[in-house]
Amino acid sequence: MILDLIQNPHYVIDIDSYEGIRNITITIFLFISILILGRNLSKSKNLLLLKIICTVAFISTGYDHIIDVLNGNWRIEEDLPLHLCSLSNLIVILVLFTPINKKIFEFLFYCGFLGGLISILTPQLNYYDGGWFMYLSYYSSHGIIMLVPLFMFYNLDYKLSKYSWLRTFGILNILMIFILPLNFLIGNGANYMYLHEAPNIKNPLVFGDWPYYIINWEIIIIILFYLTYLIFTRKKI
Repeated sequence: MILDLIQNPHYVIDIDSYEGIRNITITIFLFISILILGRNLSKSKNLLLLKIICTVAFISTGYDHIIDVLNGNWRIEEDLPLHLCSLSNLIVILVLFTPINKKIFEFLFYCGFLGGLISILTPQLNYYDGGWFMYLSYYSSHGIIMLVPLFMFYNLDYKLSKYSWLRTFGILNILMIFILPLNFLIGNGANYMYLHEAPNIKNPLVFGDWPYYIINWEIIIIILFYLTYLIFTRKKI
């Protein structure tokens, strides 16, 4: 098993495989069930439910890092919270400790929801050991960063402001300006936000060599952000 993981450190699940379809179906079912539950609860109970969801993210993330440290698997080039989904996960955890402001919610809405969605549809588990914890942790963490902003939007009256899609795109690019050179400074295959090398997944949104696939992403992301804004604010396209 260890040799297999060294030779193939990224476990990729194809979207059209039985495993991929099964996992997406279960995730969607749980996702919709929690959103529907929240629609039938008071605001105070929704806040409590949100805290429970965020606590799950906190425990899962903390346990994941602790186990990696104890096993000697924690690596600076892999495990800093600098991927888009990891940053969104940090925001989710912060909901436990501080009232979240509107701009942070908007960043989580666009980046967490879309980043989590793409990760659920095209999963890549890094250094997967074959155990259920890492498997469930991947899906729960990415499902939660999708769920929390939608839960806040539908059940806690958080809304998207005008040009929030453009502002979030600007913030994301500022983060990229710092993270891109950081990958080269860390070295050893550091690939935060996949700015050093394209992820090894079957995804129609990933095409082209470096740095052209990043330029392609820029165009695709701003379109996705704008479409997300239009859909959730019920604007006419």
